[in-house]
Amino acid sequence: MKKHWYDYIWIFTLTYLTLGFFNILFAWLGLICFFAPLIFAIVGGNKLYCNRYCGRGQLFALIGGRFGLSSKRNMPEWMKNKGFGYGFLVFFFAMFFVMLWNTYLVFAGATDLKEVVTLLWTVKVPWHWAYHGTLFYQGIAQFAFGFYSVMLTSTILGLVTMLIFKPRSWCVYCPMGTMTQLICKAKQ
Repeated sequence: MKKHWYDYIWIFTLTYLTLGFFNILFAWLGLICFFAPLIFAIVGGNKLYCNRYCGRGQLFALIGGRFGLSSKRNMPEWMKNKGFGYGFLVFFFAMFFVMLWNTYLVFAGATDLKEVVTLLWTVKVPWHWAYHGTLFYQGIAQFAFGFYSVMLTSTILGLVTMLIFKPRSWCVYCPMGTMTQLICKAKQ
């Protein structure tokens, strides 16, 4: 099977997560992963991004499939249910809007920069080594901490799902996949 350039986008995902670990401002690169699927769905009316260009899905397929770290079991029906996917989308929208609100508060001067990455809003991971100040306003860093929290949380959930079920099980309830599906349906 011939490999294409897009078969290696998983390297971007891995690089993104690694760079953000050492310098939180690299979290801004994650906006590519946020806007690209939406643009593909709006312009093309399909899920081409999810099926071919999603680096996270490729990473899970590589780790779980080729490296055999997945149990390769089917997901339970309740996780495949649209209601679960929509609920997960609402959860991540809430997490995203809390991130935007915290960023706004820093920009408005109402709160100071919170140098913390949180997983599912509850587990605070001290990330002090990843930020040493910047020439930009602190709100830029606050957005990076929040966005990296969202991206890291979703990656960890995807890895856990990959270990327990089939490699790309995360894709079944991925918030971006759910949003692109809704866009595709609206375009029909």
